[in-house]
Amino acid sequence: MGKEEEEEEVVQGVVLNIETMVAEEEKKKRKKKKKNTNGDAIEGCDGQEEEAEKELAGEKHFTRIDSLEFKEANHVSGMHSASKVLPIAAVLQLAFQSIGVVYGDIGTSPLYVFASTFADRVPTRDDVVGALSLIIYSLTLFPLVKYVFIVLWANDNGDGGTFAMYSLICRHANVNAIPNQQAEALMDLSAYKLQTPNKHLKRAEKVKGALERSSWAKNGLLSLALLGTCMVIGDGILTPCISVLSAVDGVRKIDAGISKGTEAMFADLGHFSVRSIQIAFTGLVYPCLICAYVGQAAYLSYYPLDVADAFYKSTPELVYWPMFVIAILASIIASQAMISATFAIIKQSVALGCFPRVRVIHTSNKHEGQVYIPEINFLLMLACVLVTASFKETTKIGNAYGIAVVAVMIVTSSLLILIMLMIWQTSLILIALFVLVFYSFELLYFSSVLYKFGKGGYLPLSFAAVLFFVMYVWHYVQKKRHAFEVERKVSTEYVSSLGSNLGISRVPGVGLLYTELTQGIPAIFPHFLTNLPAIHSVLVFVSVKYLPVNKVLPEERFFLRRVGPKGYKMYRCIARYGYRDRRVGSEEFEGLLMEHLKSFIRSENSEAEGKVSEAAAEEIGFLERSRAAGVIYLLGHSEVKASEDSGVLKRIVVDHVYDFLRRNCRQGFVDLQIPNKNLLQVGMNYYI
Repeated sequence: MGKEEEEEEVVQGVVLNIETMVAEEEKKKRKKKKKNTNGDAIEGCDGQEEEAEKELAGEKHFTRIDSLEFKEANHVSGMHSASKVLPIAAVLQLAFQSIGVVYGDIGTSPLYVFASTFADRVPTRDDVVGALSLIIYSLTLFPLVKYVFIVLWANDNGDGGTFAMYSLICRHANVNAIPNQQAEALMDLSAYKLQTPNKHLKRAEKVKGALERSSWAKNGLLSLALLGTCMVIGDGILTPCISVLSAVDGVRKIDAGISKGTEAMFADLGHFSVRSIQIAFTGLVYPCLICAYVGQAAYLSYYPLDVADAFYKSTPELVYWPMFVIAILASIIASQAMISATFAIIKQSVALGCFPRVRVIHTSNKHEGQVYIPEINFLLMLACVLVTASFKETTKIGNAYGIAVVAVMIVTSSLLILIMLMIWQTSLILIALFVLVFYSFELLYFSSVLYKFGKGGYLPLSFAAVLFFVMYVWHYVQKKRHAFEVERKVSTEYVSSLGSNLGISRVPGVGLLYTELTQGIPAIFPHFLTNLPAIHSVLVFVSVKYLPVNKVLPEERFFLRRVGPKGYKMYRCIARYGYRDRRVGSEEFEGLLMEHLKSFIRSENSEAEGKVSEAAAEEIGFLERSRAAGVIYLLGHSEVKASEDSGVLKRIVVDHVYDFLRRNCRQGFVDLQIPNKNLLQVGMNYYI
């Protein structure tokens, strides 16, 4: 009893702390509301940032970046949630569309599974029944139970895939190894929540603390996400190859098994919704697959010699040719599932700074997740042609396919176990049951397909190794580059020391100086003034941040504050995007930024009864006149080089591999949609 009373006192103490925090937050909120009516703007100067942060840390019990306002933090209005209630008609429409996109791959598996299972011998009746049992068990365990009813709920507010699971973990623990998110960029986002303490939360905090304290765990988690991403992309290369060869070969495929296509179900989640995929699979795909396999098994039990062509031999002669045409078309379009998944995952990787910049085209005005990437499409086409010309038959490609599919399933299960422990706070008994049922079977499947390594199984591992190397090199240099900027940033006192006119000429217009930093003055600014001692009458330091969430509401897009005294007309703007947000053109961006700047100035200078002060009206007028004079985008053109004391390997990676990737990827100003006539770049060397 003494132990229970002690635990109860601890819980009561924590609850009391939460209640105290809530009271303080409400009090601060009421004070803040009188001064600031704009949720996107916070009054203050950069010179007061450190003092404000210390004061804030002393008043709050929770100092994590996701411990925001207690009431607002429980809302996720800034997200497109996967559980968002859609009209029945919309759900059914998405379910119908998902049949071709998501299930085209797994839907063609009855064409070849029995032929693959008994490729070297004629089966007996017991063999057929045993194979059918394994097929039914596998279809039920993995696509139906695991993916449809468990994994689909481990989405990042509507987006699926290994990177979505990684970003979901990053939002609940400070394990983010990606340098393009900082604490201030996450402030005021309605994407985080606090929870009342319980025994499951205590266990989750231990897991989270262990991850946050270990740099090996952080890098290992990122590597696991990258590995899963690379395997899915490799999957997208192999699927079209098999489809083309199967069409030429009379659609007689020898493939890896019936679990192929399940990874597309999760990766393509951003194109549809959880409910639509669940309805499509449980209501149509799963019953049809079971009927197809049972029918073939019944036929083979009487005619075992036809096992090599069970699908067509069991088809009635009256519908043979229509079925043949449909099978060929289905086999060809089955690759669309993995191609769509590849596009979605590449977009996530680019947004999170783990892949070189590429052009992303949104193919739908209604559904943000439907994208097309021309460069990746061309590389997929080139890889498919090379693989098809090299292997020339489906057997070896099928051997390669099995390793890729099972590897993705293992990565997904590994991330899901961590989500169960830390986020869902699932019972340990259920987690152990999941590991016993799914994880152990997947490892067993993986060991069974490894023997095909020398028969084509090396192909997906080779693809994954190359892609992993490219993604990790890009991420590594980007992280080092960001650290270089942080170390060499200039304090706000530097601006104040320049005097009221900043010691330079102020020309009419608005200058948008892009930087990765959210605090302090970037080193490119004094470098720019040294070479060209003139700056625009209004200067805005713009930081574009892609956060580990899928979408940010437009009203939460900009986070604004002043830099230096009001007379300097200098501001800081953090433009926050989720990895599924669509970037707007330069003119639209300018308009949105100017409107938010005006709102910030009004809220900063508002008087009693909501009236705008004369000083605010004058500053807004000056802002409008400056914009009319022209808007110029100031970008740093950085050359990243390895430092003199670097080793040979680092020099090769930074000076050659990264430099090659940087020169051949999409340029930053193109990605930001900045017109050339309004662009001014300043060169600077970065030594990391």
